[in-house]
Amino acid sequence: MIKNNLILSIFVFFLSSRNGLLMAQNKTIPVNVGVVLDLNTQDGKIWLSCIQMAISDFYASHAYYNTRLVLNIRDSKQNVVHAANAALDLIKNAQVQAILGPVTSMQASFIISLADQAHVPIISFSATSPSLASLRSSYFFRITQNDSSQVKAISSLIHTFGWRQVVPIYADGEFGEGIIPYLTEALQEVNAHIPYKSVIPQSATDGQIIEELYKLMTMQTRVFIIHMTADQGSRLFARATDIGMMSQGYVWITTTEMTNRLMAMNSSVISSMHGVLGVETYVSKTKELQELTMRWKQQFQLKNPTILDAELDVYGLLAYDAAFALAMAIEKVGTTSFGFQKRLDASFSPSTDLESFEVSIYGPELSHALSITHFNGIAGEISFVNGQLQSSTFQIVNMNDDGARAIGFWTPQNGLVNKLNSENTTSLKSIFGPIIWPGDSFSIPKGWEIPTNIDKKLRIGIPVKEGYTEFVKITKDPSTNVMDVTGFCIDVFEAALELLPYSLSYEFVPFANVDGTSAGNYDDLCYQVYLGNFDAVVGDTTIRANRSLYVDFTMPYTESGVMMAVPVKDIKNENAWVFLKPLTWDLWLTISCFFVLIAFVVWVLEHQINKDFRGSPSHQVSTSVWFSFSTMVFSHREKVVSNLTRFVMIIWIFVLLILTQSYTASLASLITVERLQPTVTTINDLLRKGDSVGYINTSYMYGLLKQAGFPDSKLMSFTTMDIMDGDRIDGALSKGTAKGGIAAVIHEAPYVKLFVANYCSKYTMIGPVFKADGFGFVFPKRSSLVADFSQAILNVTEGVKILNIESKWFKKDERNCQDSSGPKISSSSILRLESFWVLFLITGVAAILSLIVFVASFLYQHRHTWLHSVSTPRPSTWERIQTLLKIFNKKDQQMQGSHSLQSSRQPNAFHSSANNGQQIPVSSYNLNHMGSQSVTFEQQSSN
Repeated sequence: MIKNNLILSIFVFFLSSRNGLLMAQNKTIPVNVGVVLDLNTQDGKIWLSCIQMAISDFYASHAYYNTRLVLNIRDSKQNVVHAANAALDLIKNAQVQAILGPVTSMQASFIISLADQAHVPIISFSATSPSLASLRSSYFFRITQNDSSQVKAISSLIHTFGWRQVVPIYADGEFGEGIIPYLTEALQEVNAHIPYKSVIPQSATDGQIIEELYKLMTMQTRVFIIHMTADQGSRLFARATDIGMMSQGYVWITTTEMTNRLMAMNSSVISSMHGVLGVETYVSKTKELQELTMRWKQQFQLKNPTILDAELDVYGLLAYDAAFALAMAIEKVGTTSFGFQKRLDASFSPSTDLESFEVSIYGPELSHALSITHFNGIAGEISFVNGQLQSSTFQIVNMNDDGARAIGFWTPQNGLVNKLNSENTTSLKSIFGPIIWPGDSFSIPKGWEIPTNIDKKLRIGIPVKEGYTEFVKITKDPSTNVMDVTGFCIDVFEAALELLPYSLSYEFVPFANVDGTSAGNYDDLCYQVYLGNFDAVVGDTTIRANRSLYVDFTMPYTESGVMMAVPVKDIKNENAWVFLKPLTWDLWLTISCFFVLIAFVVWVLEHQINKDFRGSPSHQVSTSVWFSFSTMVFSHREKVVSNLTRFVMIIWIFVLLILTQSYTASLASLITVERLQPTVTTINDLLRKGDSVGYINTSYMYGLLKQAGFPDSKLMSFTTMDIMDGDRIDGALSKGTAKGGIAAVIHEAPYVKLFVANYCSKYTMIGPVFKADGFGFVFPKRSSLVADFSQAILNVTEGVKILNIESKWFKKDERNCQDSSGPKISSSSILRLESFWVLFLITGVAAILSLIVFVASFLYQHRHTWLHSVSTPRPSTWERIQTLLKIFNKKDQQMQGSHSLQSSRQPNAFHSSANNGQQIPVSSYNLNHMGSQSVTFEQQSSN
């Protein structure tokens, strides 16, 4: 190792000597550039050494270049004023063509203004505040990541782990505040919220830091994003460890400002950050980086023997690349000399130094050369867009006792990934390796906790009411004055509470005056949560838009919508025309049309060969129609002899069989089964008939009914729908509008369900007639409990638990109800065309197909009549058609004889021998159906 280092040092010395000779021979052009760093700090010394090494390496590999950078170094002394003074001195006295630095964003914001006036580019490798980009200076180049570029990576972490509230802890000043607007926007995109922002002054003492941390402990949020310098962040984590905030359940995420400088931190600081997640700039571990790191350590140790175990961080690599970029840009300008000239707008006798300094002649050309500079540096690809380094990859690390361990990456293209150049995935296990959280926990923290150091329970407000005790009922023991709260809403709340992955301590607090009466309506009750008097509200609280402006609701746990309770009537024997109701009118019409179609088809196929269908025209029509309709009850006497007719009739009789059986079953259901139907079915029915409607005067129903178009004369108010005022509603509904009552009462679904349950089969629910979101629990805006309770409510309402709770509180009085299941509105048994259209289609196709076969056979048999007419030598088409129609109307003697002979012979074709029981054929005929010449018949009259 010593031998290799010796050889490398000799090689570097040789290159330096060679460069010196070349400079002497080529008469290189010296170019003054400034360096503004905090030279009294270890970081400042490291970065300066990186700049010096970069210039040495650059000209060692580019000895033929004409320009040579000459460094003019100034100490900013960790002070904004000193930094500005150093920059002014460099521009005015040293006439530098560019400045490398300064260190902080606040220093940079002052120096950028000077650079703009002097046309001197500023190349910063450590000023990360996004606010610097807003200065829009063409002479400012940032060769480091803008802090705003990492907020997407941070928000992706928050979204991936499902945290919904985050508290940023940042340094007071331009550096800390610059990232907050971008961070807030990025978190909002993933539905995360910042309930509080913790600002730590740069000069804060340990006591002030501890005081702020104790304040954070009293809050529910347990996810913190740290954006401050390495020194200040180290103090913060040390104090957080002291007071127990690095224990299980906490989440700490550091930005690149701290994570990029982990190598410079000592072991005690790293130990205090155990379990922290960090976002750092990713630098590929190349061979060139390893060689550079080794050479840098040797040279730095020689120049700074008192600094032990110094490490090269990301900002040191960026300082190296910044010097490289500046040297390349200077060479691109390629002028023989670099100088300054007086400003054209300078006053004759300047009163201040700012008005007296000159401007760089080649500043614009150098600024342009920097803007188009592009190369692969030690820290990665270097290129500028509007003076800003392009966003690159970030590495996600997990701190433990051994330092930072990489667990994943974030890229602008794929988001969070386990490995570079891999696809994005939503599985935590596939994105990250095992993560050690604070407190040596491997379980993902949920991101919030109910503060255990606060000696108070959750104050849950409950409504005080006279009616609807099935939902919330408050009773007090007179002897002990102990309050007992029960009801449907309370049971749902407790069932959801059991499903939460943590326990909550709570107490119910009635929203009541001193005398026990209600202290206000439901809007007032919800507003108490906004004021902080209650931590939540449990009760029959409807989810309303106006209330959601200042509180958050959970998922609804009841049916949604506004319903109507209307009387039902038995329609079993009210209609003498009930026999027509089993079929719809379109089905009746279709059946009738098919009866006529079948009659026509049978007549066409049978009237030439079947004597039953011969005779006068009226006889033929009546016989065909009679035959078709009589098939409905299978009472037809006429026989069909054509095979085509038999084919059609088989299908038609099958269809009629299905229709008659279905009709019989439906009619029996209509006549014998009790049918309860509502008197009205829609809100429009009430408006059209001018019926009166009841509503509950403590609800928002009045406004909905007025919007729907009901006049005040048609509205009747009631106090409640439960037993207390239910009899009044029952009486009004029984009277109806004609007798001064109402036709329906309208309220939210849970109340209507309760009313219908109390009055058995007299009423039914119709609707929803208006939209409503049901009942929900109330919590403060952006409370972490909302999402957890909503998930628990979904689990309760999707199972049998909610059915058991409803049965407990909304069951009917079995003593007064014969049918405890309530009024039944029987499902419609009316038969519709849609149920039978396939059968009609098959019948129609069979009938048409038979007609086509018959017509084709008829035309083929009488083709000579069409081609050769004996009446006229050249008959017209109409005359030929008339001839064919006359033939069609005549009796087909040959066909009829054939069928008659078949009919007469077929029964006697065999006779049984009485002696041996065998069947012996007595005759045989050669009977051809179409045009056979084996049997001859005498001509008969066409009738």
